[in-house]
Amino acid sequence: MKIIVVGAVAAGTSVIAKARRNSETVEIVAYTSGGDISYSGCGIPYYIGEDYIKRGNLTPRDAEWFESRFNMKLNTNHKVISVNKENKTIEIQNELTGDIFEDSYDKLVITTGARPRKIEFNNENIFYIRDIENGDRLKSFILEKNPKKALIVGSGYIGLEMAENLAHRGIEVTIIEMSNTIGRVDADLSLYLEKYLAKKNVNLILNDKIKTISEDGKNITTFNGKNIATDFIVAAIGVTPNVEFLESAGIELGKNGAIRVNKYLETSLTDIYAAGDCATSYSLLTGEETYIPLGSTANKMGRILGDRLTRGTLEFKGILGTSIFKVFNMAFAATGLSELEALNRGYSIEVIHNIKSNATEYLETSREMIIKAIADKKTGKLLGVQILGENGVDKRIDVFATLLSFGATVDALFHLDLAYAPPFSTTKDPVIYTGMILNNAINGKNKIITPKELNEKREEFLVIDVRSNLQYNAAHIDGAQNIPLENLRDSLKELDIHKKIAVHCNKGVTGNMGQNILLNSGFDAYNISGGYSNYSILNKNK
Repeated sequence: MKIIVVGAVAAGTSVIAKARRNSETVEIVAYTSGGDISYSGCGIPYYIGEDYIKRGNLTPRDAEWFESRFNMKLNTNHKVISVNKENKTIEIQNELTGDIFEDSYDKLVITTGARPRKIEFNNENIFYIRDIENGDRLKSFILEKNPKKALIVGSGYIGLEMAENLAHRGIEVTIIEMSNTIGRVDADLSLYLEKYLAKKNVNLILNDKIKTISEDGKNITTFNGKNIATDFIVAAIGVTPNVEFLESAGIELGKNGAIRVNKYLETSLTDIYAAGDCATSYSLLTGEETYIPLGSTANKMGRILGDRLTRGTLEFKGILGTSIFKVFNMAFAATGLSELEALNRGYSIEVIHNIKSNATEYLETSREMIIKAIADKKTGKLLGVQILGENGVDKRIDVFATLLSFGATVDALFHLDLAYAPPFSTTKDPVIYTGMILNNAINGKNKIITPKELNEKREEFLVIDVRSNLQYNAAHIDGAQNIPLENLRDSLKELDIHKKIAVHCNKGVTGNMGQNILLNSGFDAYNISGGYSNYSILNKNK
């Protein structure tokens, strides 16, 4: 059997490696555009921003090494331009000589990845970040031209990682984003990140887009009337699957124009398979088709496909879209459904905000993180989590992703036996505390109200602030009544038993104590999610 693999970065090389591990007799031939294989695309922003990171760190293997290790033929700088499904042949163009020739296959694997979406303008000072050659071009420009200002179009993961790395080089950074929030970050957590970027002197322009670019690419106007001076532009507005060469073959495409595959990574065409950023995926939670191109998913799909092509039994079980990025000292991570995605799918959801330290507070490595968790009120199942913080975010998101993978309900989180020592966690880990809050809200008596919900129903609630008089006088929710927790029991007779009460402290713990006092005294009491700290950010109060 002869397998031809088209594309040799993440998914393609994983297919080859697994297929060869399973079989010494199968013939494997690969064609890939460009001269680099199996490179770290996710490392490009750091390669651009840090001199100690060399090109070779991102391209640890070349075609010669790969051919020797896996006993196959890997043709770099060769682009597949068409597929003949009837004859089971492909047409290939040598990118260096222009020569065109054919090759035949028994099984054809498409792992061509995706390319950056282009903005509407062309200019030599516009850069895209996708492969190492793009990274080389931008890094050389920075080192040779010594630019002072940069404009980043798009606030997704690559855009924010580029912002950090350009700032490290002393470049003044402006980010423009057509949405009213940052990237795939939920609106409430986006506000936290916006405030953080402002502290880092990153100029963030939301809900706007470029209208004009001058001929030299250094003067930009926006549709909202802003003028931006820059020395160069980095466009990071997403990617488009590389599938055009398959159009004449009549392959079925799915979400975002990616190749539709099933759990065996089969396409609509016999003996043609696809994996990685050029292929669709599906949600582990809902079963719906999705397109979330990530290197981790590409590698997983590649291994599964290499196994199946050599009589293995692995199946692709879907993804949660688990992802993480770092911008300066802050990390943001997400897994599962966002709040909007859950609502759009008809879930009745419980939303909570848990502000906790990653480690015991007296340690200098201790930093607060905010965990936003979403669960299904009907089943109690966890649906999605987003976390923003400086330390410990990666550890927690991986625990939540594991819980989601196995369909955990919120009551199970409290019973997790997680590692504890002061440098690594608090005695009740933030993951466990998140489960406690959700379980109390869904299965217990401690109802939660988010700042957004409170604002929408403000007239229905008496707001009681159980913080100290000093904290209340410094800043408080408009119309809130200050009753410090130690005075709350003595003040119950002054409260209207028929009025809904939204109680809060600074972050939630003392508010919960106040809520219990009120509930046990017959009041209909809600705890404000994340306390005043969360409310003030979401309402842009200082």
